[in-house]
Amino acid sequence: MRFLANAWYKESKWIRILKPLSAVFGLISAMRKRWYQNPERNYTSSYPVIVVGNLTAGGTGKTPLVIFLAQQLREQGYKPGIVSRGYGSKAPSYPFAVNPDTSYLEAGEESLMISRHTQCPVIIDPDRVSAVQFLEAHYHCDIIISDDGMQHYRLARTIEIAVVDGQRGFGNGFLLPAGPLREKPERLQTVDMIVCNGESPHKLPEGTWRMDLDATHLVHLADNKYLSVKDEILKKMTAKKVHAVAGIGNPERFFNSLCACGFDIITHIFRDHHSFASADIQFDDDLDVVMTEKDAVKCNEFASDKHWYLKVVARLPENFMQRIVDLVAEKKY
Repeated sequence: MRFLANAWYKESKWIRILKPLSAVFGLISAMRKRWYQNPERNYTSSYPVIVVGNLTAGGTGKTPLVIFLAQQLREQGYKPGIVSRGYGSKAPSYPFAVNPDTSYLEAGEESLMISRHTQCPVIIDPDRVSAVQFLEAHYHCDIIISDDGMQHYRLARTIEIAVVDGQRGFGNGFLLPAGPLREKPERLQTVDMIVCNGESPHKLPEGTWRMDLDATHLVHLADNKYLSVKDEILKKMTAKKVHAVAGIGNPERFFNSLCACGFDIITHIFRDHHSFASADIQFDDDLDVVMTEKDAVKCNEFASDKHWYLKVVARLPENFMQRIVDLVAEKKY
């Protein structure tokens, strides 16, 4: 997958040989979308559904935004429930309820992160309609957030939020597999809100909301000790090199965050959703090892005193949540 991603975002010319397959992908996607435009073929929840998705394969920052939304909605008195595909999960059955103590092998790392940060009901199922119905039957929710699922058209949605990676944009602009796109950029014209993760050199529609992922703490895997990025102890750590480990869709964003904190890094890149083993994060020196939180949930069992993860939180404009609430009200829920 990383080989393909490099070709998509470096706009390698050889990738064009896959364009006929992209045409087939586009045709099938369009037919599927048209099929579910008939209300009789999709499922409408009795609660508002906010879908947080993207147009590209790979990470764009959806998970931090889902966590932000759930936390903010709870503060405003809502009772959010969250549904997700549970990518990489091996649950005994679906739908499956994830809680903070669930094994990441059963939950998938992103769903486990969401559960730990939000304390909301999190239900995973490749069939998001089934997950929503499970929430409705077993939990007292009054609003539902779908982590990803913008192309899961069988689930009707109240609000669509498309997240764009500010650095990478839409790559070479081709549909899968010749490019990273699940749908063409014109699809952004039909969503309710567009969120750009970070500063972007790419032209995006007017009204796009800026999201930044702020590094706040370094967290020790062995004892869960927190160090603020402004802490004097952390400043001493940054005086030497550290190993930077990332198994995410866009590792460069993580590496840039570490450098901004003052770290001198030795990078180690793994594929997105990599299943880590002890040997992947052990190195023949005394340097500390810093990873993403998404990777850390898979490494707790074999972490040592040298292992940390960088905690980041989403930051959006103050009026972002008011716009969410207004949209829900406009849809007459």
